[in-house]
Amino acid sequence: MRAPGLDPAVFVHPQGLCDSADVGAGTRVWAFAHVLEGARIGAGCNVCDGAYVEGGAVVGDRVTIKNQVMVFAGVTIADDVFLGPGVTFTNDFTPRAHLHKSPDELDPTWVGEGATLGARVTVVCGVTIGADAFVGAGAVVTRDVAPHAFVVGNPARQIGWACRCGRRLPDDLRCTCGRTWSLDDSGLHEGEVLACT
Repeated sequence: MRAPGLDPAVFVHPQGLCDSADVGAGTRVWAFAHVLEGARIGAGCNVCDGAYVEGGAVVGDRVTIKNQVMVFAGVTIADDVFLGPGVTFTNDFTPRAHLHKSPDELDPTWVGEGATLGARVTVVCGVTIGADAFVGAGAVVTRDVAPHAFVVGNPARQIGWACRCGRRLPDDLRCTCGRTWSLDDSGLHEGEVLACT
């Protein structure tokens, strides 16, 4: 089902539901996925089977939302983010079934450009996941994740750094993709691009 006024360049599978007309051209909504009215999704996204995007959620351009991902109101996802199968966001530290909170009472979460969240990651609300961060499968994110940080576990803890290409960086911060990095008190910084050998 398609929302009235939805861009004709948005694909909605016959068994998908897209109640929001605020979806960018080239986005695909697959079977059993549900995009609620009030959700905003950018261009060129892939919303896979069984995913759920609630009204009030904001998704950038070229985002991959794999099967069974749950994105609730108050979650903002920047461009080029990868959300692996079963990623779940929360949006309320003190939920009660008998209390219905307004959007401004929810605890916002931000996922930065180019970040990757592996399969079955859970993100506890109120955190920021930095650009190009990599959250390993099954991690539970309970606090902010620095840009380019490579985190795993429950609760998620940093075990290294991630290159823009997605690989975990070795100790010398020279990625096999050819990028080299430097580290100081303010974080990881991209240096000159090395010639491939």
